[in-house]
Amino acid sequence: MQPRAGYSQIQIVLHWAAFALVAQQYLFKNSISAAWENISEGGEIAFNPLVLGHVAGGVLVLALTVWRLALRSRRTAPVPVGSVQQQLIARVTHIGLYSLMLLMPLSGAVAWFGGVEAAVSGHNVMKVLLLGLVALHVAGALYHQFVLRDGILSRMHQPQE
Repeated sequence: MQPRAGYSQIQIVLHWAAFALVAQQYLFKNSISAAWENISEGGEIAFNPLVLGHVAGGVLVLALTVWRLALRSRRTAPVPVGSVQQQLIARVTHIGLYSLMLLMPLSGAVAWFGGVEAAVSGHNVMKVLLLGLVALHVAGALYHQFVLRDGILSRMHQPQE
């Protein structure tokens, strides 16, 4: 299968939807952390829409990631750009992002529904790793756009069928 020049409309929509959901997860993390602490101290679970938003958001991140990977396996990724080193960094970054977007919802579910403390610890470590990879991903995109001026950012705005 030949690499393509860019992403399809659905791939672009899924990318930005995943971005929005991951950002939302960080916004709602304090609520679920407080609820976890309350449960750990023997308290009752009270309904909290922000906790529900975090749990549902995690499920959606997992679902969108599986969908994105399925599309990527059928459609292939666009033609790599940059030096061999830049391509390697991009590949490792994307593998890390996809891995964490699969593992974090799973660890969160095991923690929340199973009460497994080790899953909470793993989830918190992955949270920091994900934030670092997102920052690297954004920095790479901005570097390509404003330093290399190779137009790579347009691949996430203009569909290529």
